[in-house]
Amino acid sequence: MSRKISHSIINGRTGAGTGGQGLKVEWVDSNDGQLHWMDVDESSLVPVYWYGGRGIFAGGWLDSDSGSNVIDYITIASTGNATDFGNSTISDGYHGGCSNGTRGVFGGSRNSTNVIYYITISTTGDATDFGDLSVGRSTPAAVSNGTRGVWGGGYAGGYSNVIDYVIISTTGNATDFGDLTAGMSSINGVSNGTRGCMGGGDRGGVATNVIEYITIASTGNAADFGDLTASRQAAGATSDDTRGIFGGGSSATTNIMDYITIASTGNATDFGDLTVARSDNDACSDNTKGVWGGGFGGSSKNTLDYVTIQTTGNAVDFGDLTQARRQISSTSGD
Repeated sequence: MSRKISHSIINGRTGAGTGGQGLKVEWVDSNDGQLHWMDVDESSLVPVYWYGGRGIFAGGWLDSDSGSNVIDYITIASTGNATDFGNSTISDGYHGGCSNGTRGVFGGSRNSTNVIYYITISTTGDATDFGDLSVGRSTPAAVSNGTRGVWGGGYAGGYSNVIDYVIISTTGNATDFGDLTAGMSSINGVSNGTRGCMGGGDRGGVATNVIEYITIASTGNAADFGDLTASRQAAGATSDDTRGIFGGGSSATTNIMDYITIASTGNATDFGDLTVARSDNDACSDNTKGVWGGGFGGSSKNTLDYVTIQTTGNAVDFGDLTQARRQISSTSGD
């Protein structure tokens, strides 16, 4: 009998296997019905997550044509209105957000700055400076494997193909990772903890349906994954550990939601519709439920709506953000 062990890594194990050997697990039915790590001190196994039960929505842009430094949070498993968390280090939008389950990091901005700031997700309060992206830009996609945070693409006087990364548990400047297949902005990303996929966006002023992927633990250039069901930019995206969902976006503002199976390659499939058609929103997940927040559809929105990621169907109302805003960024953790 076999059982799947998810979200665990060996941390400093003495005598760990080499040459690509896997971690050996024994299922002892005759003893206590529990899984046993063979020849491993269980205290050396550290859970790694890139999501969590608290959803964070940070920054954004207001209808008054000014930036916001508001950070809100929600409890993803429940429904209800967002609560004030604190303030970001800048009043701006179009960050890319990701986490290691404990710390949330946000990089880039509408004004093409290279700022990265972070919060401790379990503790409310203001954000702290983390370091700098390798290239200042707006609207990058962000993905994480629970250790690394990676930003891809963006805009800084031109369409960027830059991919760079940080180790989320430390602070410091980002390091070059590789390149997207082409320069693009207004993209968003999903991850299964191994592979990061970045979909949609603006390529030279034209909305695209392209999805590209990287292996987060390595470095190198992105490769083609497949296509979204419709070309669009500034769609909010989130995932569980198998499925990624892209919701909303614009060439014409839409409520489209489509999904991919991250471990494979191929085109996206229709999922359902958001409750409100909008672009410039973002989303987060607790590995079961995905929640989209904010956005723009004629005006800035305070809308929060959600889906159960492993089903298909239309989104359901969740509650409201504390402030209506677009160009918002999101992540989650505990």
